[in-house]
Amino acid sequence: MTTLAEPAAFTPPAIRWHQRPYVRAVGLYLFIRVFSVALLALFAARTGQPLIGRLTAWDGQFYLDIADYGYFGTTRGLYDAAGNYAPYTPLAFFPAYPTLLRVVAPITLGSTVLSGLLVSTVAGCLAAAAIFRLAQRIDGRARTGLLLVALWAGAPLAITQSMVFTEALFTAFAAWTLVGVVERRWLLAAACCVGAGLTRSTAAVLIAVVGVAAVIAFIRTRDRWTTMICAVLCPLGLLGWWVFVAVWTGSPTGWFDLEWDNWRTRFDGGREAVEFSWQKLASGSSVMETLTVFVVLGAAVLAVLLPKTLRPLSRWWPLAAYGAGIVVLVVGTAGLPTVKPRFLVPGFILLFPIARGLAARRPGTAVAATAAFVLIGCWFSAYSLTGWRYVV
Repeated sequence: MTTLAEPAAFTPPAIRWHQRPYVRAVGLYLFIRVFSVALLALFAARTGQPLIGRLTAWDGQFYLDIADYGYFGTTRGLYDAAGNYAPYTPLAFFPAYPTLLRVVAPITLGSTVLSGLLVSTVAGCLAAAAIFRLAQRIDGRARTGLLLVALWAGAPLAITQSMVFTEALFTAFAAWTLVGVVERRWLLAAACCVGAGLTRSTAAVLIAVVGVAAVIAFIRTRDRWTTMICAVLCPLGLLGWWVFVAVWTGSPTGWFDLEWDNWRTRFDGGREAVEFSWQKLASGSSVMETLTVFVVLGAAVLAVLLPKTLRPLSRWWPLAAYGAGIVVLVVGTAGLPTVKPRFLVPGFILLFPIARGLAARRPGTAVAATAAFVLIGCWFSAYSLTGWRYVV
C-alpha cells in the first residue's frame, strides 16, 4: 500500500502553467465567476444597489481602509456587528490581504478597490489551478479536476471569491499547501501555510494537518531537513499575528478578545449551531436561514463521505483531515450563524465526492448536474448579497 511516508513511491511532476488542462481549469473558473458577478449585477440593479458597493461590502470596507490608512487610521464609519467601533477593532483582520492591496495599488492607479478585485481574481485563478491539480492526481482524470473547479466556483456564497474578501486568497494558499504536502514539496507547503496564517484564522486547521504530515514524514523518511523546516515554519504566520495583536492590546488573548467583543465569535463546540439549526428547521421562519442550515448539513455529510472517495486514504488523508477540520471549525464556532456557508468556501475538497461521482457519469449528465449546481449556487450568492442582510 502506498503511504505518504514512502519516499520512492511518488515523484511529483513539474508544475507547468502552459499545459492545456490548467488553462481549461482557470478558464472554466473565470467563466463561472463572470456569470456569477453578472447575475449579481442584475439583482443589484433590480434592488437599486450599486454593484461595486456589493462587492466591497461588510468586511471589504475594513480591508480597504486598512490598505489605505493602516491599522490605526481606519476610523471612518466602520462598525462591528454590535454597531460599535474601538481603536483595536481592525486588528481582528489579518494583514496578508490588505498588504497585497496596497502593493498592487500602483498597478490600478492607486485604487485599492480595483486592487482588491484584481487580487481576488488572480488568487482565485491560482486556487483553481491547485484544486484541479489535486483532483486530477487523486482520480487520474482531468474531467474530475474540471468538475471540482466548477463546483467550487459555483458553490453557495462563492461570490466572495470575486469580492474584496479573503476567500479566494486563503483558498489559494490552502490548496497549494496541500499540493505541497501530498507531493512532498515541503518548502512549498511551509511557505503557503505561512501565507494562509497571515490571511485568516482558518489556517489553524491547515497548520494542524501540515504539522502532523511533516512530523510523520520526518520520522519515516530520509528527507529530514525540509520536513523539519516545514514543521517549524508552518505555524509562524498565524502565531505571529496573534502575538502582534497581543502586544498591541496588552492581552495574551487579544485577538480572541476582539472576536468576542466585536462579533460575539468564539469556539463553543457547536452548541449555537445545533440550537440555531433546530430552531430554523422546526419553525421554518426564514427560507434563507433554513437553506443555510441545509448547506452546513450538506457539508457535514460530504465530510463523512470524503474519506471513502480518497483511496488509498493512507496517501490522501491530509485532504480528508483538512475537509473535516473545516467543517468542525465552522460548526463549532459561535457567532453570526448565517455566515457559515461563506466560511465553508475554502473547504473545496468537500465537493470532491460529488465531482468524482459526476465524472463517472455520461458527459451530458455530468454537465447538466454541474450546471444546475452552479446556477443554484450563483442564485444563492446574488440573492444573499442583495436581499439578505447578514450573509457575509
